[in-house]
Amino acid sequence: MLNILLTAIIIIVAFALLLNFIKKRRTEETETVLEVDDKTYTLEKMQAFIKKRLDEITKINLYDIGLSEEELKRRKNKKYELKKALKGCTYGDVNDKKYVKELIYDLLYREYGVNETNVSKAIPFDIPSLLTAQDKFDIIIYMYKMEFGYEALSEIIKKYSLDELKYVEGDAKPSYVITPQEIDMIYEKENFMLTLEDKINVVVQRIYQHYKGYSSIDEIRDMNIDGISGGVSGLPESFLSQVAQTDGDYLSQIAEHKVPRACDSIWIMFHGKSIRLAFLSFGTEAELKRVCQNIYKYNNPGQLSDTNGYKINEMKDGSRVVVVRPSMSETWAFFVRKFDVQRATLEQIIRFPGKEDAIDLLKYLVKGARIISLTGEQGCRKNNNAYGND
Repeated sequence: MLNILLTAIIIIVAFALLLNFIKKRRTEETETVLEVDDKTYTLEKMQAFIKKRLDEITKINLYDIGLSEEELKRRKNKKYELKKALKGCTYGDVNDKKYVKELIYDLLYREYGVNETNVSKAIPFDIPSLLTAQDKFDIIIYMYKMEFGYEALSEIIKKYSLDELKYVEGDAKPSYVITPQEIDMIYEKENFMLTLEDKINVVVQRIYQHYKGYSSIDEIRDMNIDGISGGVSGLPESFLSQVAQTDGDYLSQIAEHKVPRACDSIWIMFHGKSIRLAFLSFGTEAELKRVCQNIYKYNNPGQLSDTNGYKINEMKDGSRVVVVRPSMSETWAFFVRKFDVQRATLEQIIRFPGKEDAIDLLKYLVKGARIISLTGEQGCRKNNNAYGND
């Protein structure tokens, strides 16, 4: 009699657990059903979905869903790989970045239901007049990257002579700058024909760069250029807020003349020239701050704080990064120096008249093991000369 009673209790408990498990799974399935509305396929909604799904994937308790031993082992490996990639991609690891972007692509295409009809609600691919300069640049860099890899940006600059001095409206002197008008011109000339896969990949990159990447500079940082920096020019937010409280007229004058803010400041170093990317912006100081707080984190160099207002470190690919923050500096800012400069001879680097004497002098100084000091302003090719002397 006792055995029968115990068996009945075990069956009842097992049945209750089974019912609870089925109810839980149905609840989870119900929660994942999308409520489709006019804003479902905006970048903000899709980014929120991706954040939620990746959080669920990395935090799910695999022991609660009744997997076989083989399936449990496989799912644990995938979970560990994703966690590792999500951490590594913030350090500038291009392989981890590729892995995360492929997963985002699958989630958008298979679960979120992105297709030919609704993908243009995120970025208006079919109406060029509605595309922003950043939209057009994202498409251009994606298409060039498919053909040229990490030389894509260099190819664009060389093809359209974007590294030449030019006058910008309101400036008294010429400067190295790439304007939104030039991006519009390039996009119109290229006349790309995008497939659905291309469009989704552009959307994936936009979502990724605001989720785990480095905002507007994410793809540019990976390119084979001399370096990139942000927040190093323009008016700081603290200054603008003080002016707004004391002198509203001056603030309106600043807005009228479109004076760049610090969060609009993006510069690249290309063949020793500092070129401002006037068509790109971080958008807000908060986004610039997020990039600064993440870009130096490789190998845990310590916390960037108000008392320790700068950090010097390396990224995963060997790039040197310097980050500063208020109150040590007026704004949050970073400098990334890449070492992708191809080896060159002194004859290629030194081009002024009488260069033969300067080259001979440098050779004899090096052969004589003399101490040499190379000085000059930023971008005057001091580092390239050092490469030439090796």
